Amino acid sequence: MEWTSDVAAGDWLRERLDPHLTASMHSVVPRGFAAYARIFHPAARDRPAGRPWPPLPYGRHRREWDAFHEAGPEIEDEQVSWADAATAFGTTMHPLAQWHHLVGRHREIEGEDGPRDAAGWRYAAPPEGELAADLVAVTAGHLAAHTATPDAGCVALWEGWGGLVGFYGETPSRTFLTFSDDPDSDRHNAMLGRSITDPFNNVFRKPTWQPGILSDDISKGPRLELPGRGHILFRGGAAELAGPDWVLRVPWRDDELEAHGFPPSAQSPSLVWPDDRAWVLVTEVDFDSTIVGGSHELVAALCDDPRLEALAVPADADLTWDGDPINR
Repeated sequence: MEWTSDVAAGDWLRERLDPHLTASMHSVVPRGFAAYARIFHPAARDRPAGRPWPPLPYGRHRREWDAFHEAGPEIEDEQVSWADAATAFGTTMHPLAQWHHLVGRHREIEGEDGPRDAAGWRYAAPPEGELAADLVAVTAGHLAAHTATPDAGCVALWEGWGGLVGFYGETPSRTFLTFSDDPDSDRHNAMLGRSITDPFNNVFRKPTWQPGILSDDISKGPRLELPGRGHILFRGGAAELAGPDWVLRVPWRDDELEAHGFPPSAQSPSLVWPDDRAWVLVTEVDFDSTIVGGSHELVAALCDDPRLEALAVPADADLTWDGDPINR
């Protein structure tokens, strides 16, 4: 997969989009496909093993929470589908479901925990703008099987992900703090923490180039501009994303994160399409699900795959915050 400055390759997408921020999903998902599938990003839930959570709110039960943390209970956690969450909260899973409506009156209270079900599971909302790496591979396998050009196409990444591209600024877009028993290391981290937040250190500082994960040439290169979003464009086919190790081969693999002890990782693509334009994949920054437009056969394959939680959605689907007509 290689970066390309030929951003005109994505002009056809712009021609099929509605004006930005309309209620229809077509403000970000191109029109003109026979069918559409919505792949729901998995949520997560956790609970203490063998004991309940302390009561809420925190402020009124501080002693109970302090005792809970001092005891260091085992916390079990797992991924959870939207359908299982709906079952737990007594709501209805359907193609236009919205997470905050599925958890209903149990939704997160500001400053408190996430919603909890009757079995004591505490729920974290699905990630927005990111499809898990293993599900990218599963989805890409279906995409590659439904195009005449599985090895040729385009992959686009939203430019706004933290640390992705370089920029002119006073400080880097991210800083890694390390922990050790070395007092000099602790003093260094304390200094970094102050320098990041202390505005007086920046009064006379001039912006300098702060490198990102991608090279300076890519960072300073042209963007595929779609309504409300700028994207970095790469040449590559769905087949390159279909393997479980696709994160090891993409140009935006986060090597610096790995150097600090984290496992290999890479942001999931924002847009993917083949040269024959048989389909398009859209993982919109503000969506907690990924949309694929393509043939009826492709949509059926995605919805039938037990590794994915996917449902067919109609054209003009409303996937906005209040688009769930059943669980309101």
